[in-house]
Amino acid sequence: MIMVLHSRVFVLLVSVMVLLLLGCTLSFATKDDIECLKSIKASLDDSFGYLNSSWNFNNDTEGFICRFTGIDCWHPDENRVLNIRLSDMGLKGVFPRDIIKCKSMTGLDLSSNKLSGKIPSDIAKLIPYVTSLDLSSNNFSGEIPKNLANCSFLNILNLDHNKLTGPIPPELTLLSRMKTFTVAYNLLTGPIPVFPTTYSAESFTNNPALCGKPLDQCRVTTKGTKTGVIAGAAVGGVTFAAIGTAIVLFFYYRKVSVMRKKDDDPDGNKWTKSLNGAKGIKAS
Repeated sequence: MIMVLHSRVFVLLVSVMVLLLLGCTLSFATKDDIECLKSIKASLDDSFGYLNSSWNFNNDTEGFICRFTGIDCWHPDENRVLNIRLSDMGLKGVFPRDIIKCKSMTGLDLSSNKLSGKIPSDIAKLIPYVTSLDLSSNNFSGEIPKNLANCSFLNILNLDHNKLTGPIPPELTLLSRMKTFTVAYNLLTGPIPVFPTTYSAESFTNNPALCGKPLDQCRVTTKGTKTGVIAGAAVGGVTFAAIGTAIVLFFYYRKVSVMRKKDDDPDGNKWTKSLNGAKGIKAS
């Protein structure tokens, strides 16, 4: 009986410890989420006042951030961000790096704003668990970061209507879960990688230098070939000229040599005289 009582007390103590640990973890998590939203608000130019009118951090009740405009929580009474949806709010600035503090976020929509600059090269570190990312209709420039391939839970990736340049990173084909992908209306170049999912031409349209299925077939450039032919012809011409010059010089010096011999021996019999002279010396 005593052993059973001790066992029950032990189980009770363990349960209390687990609950305390969970409580501490959730407390830290919600603090991070609150700091995440504070940083986002501070870093963006909210010219229309959408955030200023709604994002009030003077409240300290559990779940108060869940009533913010554009914020979805895992539970309405818990300060843990599930989705951030700030589409079409006239926001200006760059991609908010402190979004990394929203550690439980699975969806991010910053579309139809006036955000600019490059998409962070380490974006997968900032939003590792997102299933949906929409950065369309902004002014993002630079290349599409290949690091996006590490956002392995992505189902939706919208990057259309920006000023993105360079090729589509082939690493993005590793996103096997991705069902929606669009990069239309950018400044992308080069061939379209072969994705495991088939996307329509509308996903890639209006990128003047983008080619390959489902767009027009990539043309084989002849610039390099023409340059090679011209360079080869130039080298060949120089070589031919050098050989021709060598031949001319050879015959010229040969002719000069013959003429000199004739000047020294106009009758052409010097060699016979040398032989006769040699015989005379021997006879004496």
